Amino acid sequence: MEYFIRRKMKTIVFLNALATVVWCAPSLCDPEDEFLGIFCKEPEPEPEQPKCMDIMMNYCDDMSYTHTVYPNILGHRTREEAELGPEYLLVSVVHNLLNGECTPDIRMLGCSVLVPRCEKEKVLKPCRSTCEAVRKNCYHAFEGIEMAWPYFLDCDRFFVSDQEGCYDPLEGLRAKQEGNTPEKPHTVIQFSYQSNAQMNSILKKTAARCSEIAMTYSIGRSVEGKDLLVIEFSNNPGVHELLEPEMKYIGNMHGNEVLGRQLLIYLAQYLCSEYLLGNRRIQTLINTTRIHILPSMNPDGYELASAEVQDTIDSENEEAQNYNSWTLGRGNAQNIDLNRNFPDLTTIVYSRRRHRRFRSNHIPIPEAYWFGKVAPETYAVMKWIRSFPFVLSANFHGGELLVSYPYDLSKHPLEQKMFSPTPDEQVFKQIARTYADAHATMSEGNSGRCENFGSIGQDGIINGARWYSFAGGMQDFNYLHTNCFEVTVELGCDKFPAEEELYTGWKDNKEALLTFMESVRDFKASISFQNITPFHKSETSSPLTLRLNVYQVHRGIKGIVKDADGNGIKGARISVRGIRHDITTAENGDYWRLLTAGIHILTASAPGYTRAMKKIHLPARMQKAGRVDFVLQKAVVEPDMEEDYRIPSMGTYEDFDPYNQFERYTISEQNQNGEEGQEKPWWWSYFSHAHGSAPTWLLRN
Repeated sequence: MEYFIRRKMKTIVFLNALATVVWCAPSLCDPEDEFLGIFCKEPEPEPEQPKCMDIMMNYCDDMSYTHTVYPNILGHRTREEAELGPEYLLVSVVHNLLNGECTPDIRMLGCSVLVPRCEKEKVLKPCRSTCEAVRKNCYHAFEGIEMAWPYFLDCDRFFVSDQEGCYDPLEGLRAKQEGNTPEKPHTVIQFSYQSNAQMNSILKKTAARCSEIAMTYSIGRSVEGKDLLVIEFSNNPGVHELLEPEMKYIGNMHGNEVLGRQLLIYLAQYLCSEYLLGNRRIQTLINTTRIHILPSMNPDGYELASAEVQDTIDSENEEAQNYNSWTLGRGNAQNIDLNRNFPDLTTIVYSRRRHRRFRSNHIPIPEAYWFGKVAPETYAVMKWIRSFPFVLSANFHGGELLVSYPYDLSKHPLEQKMFSPTPDEQVFKQIARTYADAHATMSEGNSGRCENFGSIGQDGIINGARWYSFAGGMQDFNYLHTNCFEVTVELGCDKFPAEEELYTGWKDNKEALLTFMESVRDFKASISFQNITPFHKSETSSPLTLRLNVYQVHRGIKGIVKDADGNGIKGARISVRGIRHDITTAENGDYWRLLTAGIHILTASAPGYTRAMKKIHLPARMQKAGRVDFVLQKAVVEPDMEEDYRIPSMGTYEDFDPYNQFERYTISEQNQNGEEGQEKPWWWSYFSHAHGSAPTWLLRN
């Protein structure tokens, strides 16, 4: 009995186990089951093993290998999925985005992740060392267009070390390069017009490429909110160094006069590239001078002029085309002529010039000016000019071929073409000739060659008022309100030349652009003044004569004004006898005074100090800026000290926008800066319609 019970129990256990196995096993499907309402699950096929296959992507067909595998390193399961992704889209357009820089390196590096090398049915990952080298050389190019480094080129995430077994995705490229005769490195510039966004991209890209000697900064915004972007070159960008002179170039003040804008874009690229290539002339220039370049002061006007020229470029009406190039886009978006919008300080000079103690420098801005219509571009440039100790400047225009210099306003209100010199007439003529003589054709002296304003005088230079008179110009403002000596360079008869003429314009002006900058170049002092005793007003002896045996195209002096303890004196005045125009010292007491050859008597003065005087001799040829330092002794302020420079009923030099009439420009700028973070960069249109989600990983910050 007990035997049968045990036998029965074993049978039950066996049947239960068998039922469990049968229940868990996938049932076979019969065609009649679905009709009877019985549903069964088809057995899942086993996953296919990765197999090496031919590379079928057009932008990756020049890799050093021919086989790839899916899923790729990014997880794309098929070639179609990879081709529809934003990663492959970036690989396909990166050449255009970076203007040919770092290609094909970036493209091939991206392909090594999208179509990885396949050997023996396995993925072989690219080398991290190659990725790091490309990133080091090309990161600046992405910064230049304000694009983040692509996530799929993360060297730590998708690349491996040599020890892990990797391959160099650029080995095919290197093999081709080794087979070719290496060319001597040279500067490559694309001579074409750019939009405002493209211009800013080029400047930022250039600054990123030469980050040790260059930087960009904005001085404000236009009426329509476009950045007034400056690129600076110096061996210590962003810092004013003692005795290092600062100069500036400004282009496109009139939006339809565009050659200056293009030349300054090319100049920025040239300075960066040639410095990196070891050009000693460029390296010396940048290492001894702080250079500021504003290619476009009127980006709104340029945009209007550019659009109009594009619309009429195929027009058969030649007269209409000429009219457009001379009128549309000249003013800003408010239709204000920026070169008539600065404070008219020249009229003040003329009204006060017979006063014995009157000086034509650092004239305050009249209060009435602030109740007029001041363009935001003008406001920004005025603040900029007041913020840096500029010594020399050129402002580029079009419509003639010459250099004009102050004053622009005729000294007689009824005379429109009357010679109206500044106290520094000889210095300005010398500055103007520096550019004209270095230009390919400007100094040939073809009078009235463009037939726009009549005779242009001799040697391609002319006094502004003698050419034609107007008030509110920028070069007069520079001279009368600051230490800066500015001239206006007219670059040719055609204000908006054809694109094919841009290279000729660059060739004609390149040497002049460089020579003009070199004319303010800083040098070490070649003479010591340790044993010189300053001459004080109270002394009866004659001023000590210093003979400066130095030779250079630039004629002038520089130095430091210090107190007895060796501290620089900010705002001290340097006067030259016979020239009723003084300059003042910068933050640390350093100064620069452009002068012609000859004997000059200099006086240094500051409130609370005695005056010091020195007599110097500058030879006809100079190679280095003469160094003249002053040491001022503490003294009681002389009663007439301040009276020398005051202009009755005009306020003070420090008053700038005294009633905050234009504070809205600053507020507007802050608001637009805040909104700018929400705006997409110019290249975003390439990716806005990409398959799947938008590649926000390309956006910086």
